Amino acid sequence: MADPQWRLFLPKEWASDTGRRTVTRVPPEVTHREKWRLALDMLDTLAGWGMRPPVVVADAAYGTNAHLRAGLAERGIDYVLAVRADVTAHPFEEQPVAPARNGPVGCWPQPRYRHPAPSVAALAAGLAQDAFTTAAWRNGSRGELRSRFAAVRIRPAGKAVERPIRTAASAEQGWWDGVLPDCWLLVEWPEGAEAPTDYWLSNLPADMAIVDLVRLAKVRWRIEHDYRELKHGLGLDHFEGRSWPGWHHLVTLVTAAHAFLTEQRLAPKAPSPASPSTRSSMHSRTP
Repeated sequence: MADPQWRLFLPKEWASDTGRRTVTRVPPEVTHREKWRLALDMLDTLAGWGMRPPVVVADAAYGTNAHLRAGLAERGIDYVLAVRADVTAHPFEEQPVAPARNGPVGCWPQPRYRHPAPSVAALAAGLAQDAFTTAAWRNGSRGELRSRFAAVRIRPAGKAVERPIRTAASAEQGWWDGVLPDCWLLVEWPEGAEAPTDYWLSNLPADMAIVDLVRLAKVRWRIEHDYRELKHGLGLDHFEGRSWPGWHHLVTLVTAAHAFLTEQRLAPKAPSPASPSTRSSMHSRTP
């Protein structure tokens, strides 16, 4: 089930429009905040409640953002995030090299990668065919869903990745060895396709089995299913009000209804020797 928290994204033009804010009763402390920051805010709220997601999954609109990935890593949260094909990364085995020093004076040059980082699409295209294996992740309406996948260790690159690492290393030890952290690159290349179709980055352990990476990458179908039910079945996208409190009232009621329906779906339909009651196995927080 999708995270039951909600944050209403306030565009910059709304955040600076006093008239709109007054009419719609937007609280003064609420300002424009990027969507990836709102996502981290929700995780921080969960942490304050003593709750922690086992793994965070998200589409490429979030996964491509290096700031979000860094924020999750800083919080010790594992993730499997879809990314765009143009995200850049160095091969795992590539190492930074320090340029030669010019003259006897001046600072020693810091190590850096000697070649521009290729895109994950280019890295995937360079994989041998035997690097891909067929894996299934769930049963669909037409049988088992399966495709070909490869998982390799890479080092995501880019200024947004490098800058905070360099700053932290320089502050702690006065220099940086230039080595970028490694993570998983999961690639899907369906049978018969001319090129790979999907890419994910994950900071899960290096000994993680590829079938588990695939299962987690593909679990987003459940989230999309929940959103579809929230929007079309329970009226989440039918809101026609024009106020901050009204929107929050709607999403609260819709979320409560969705939680009830989810428990009903998971509960046995009738008593049986193996299931003496129709009580859901999920503990409900509702009174």
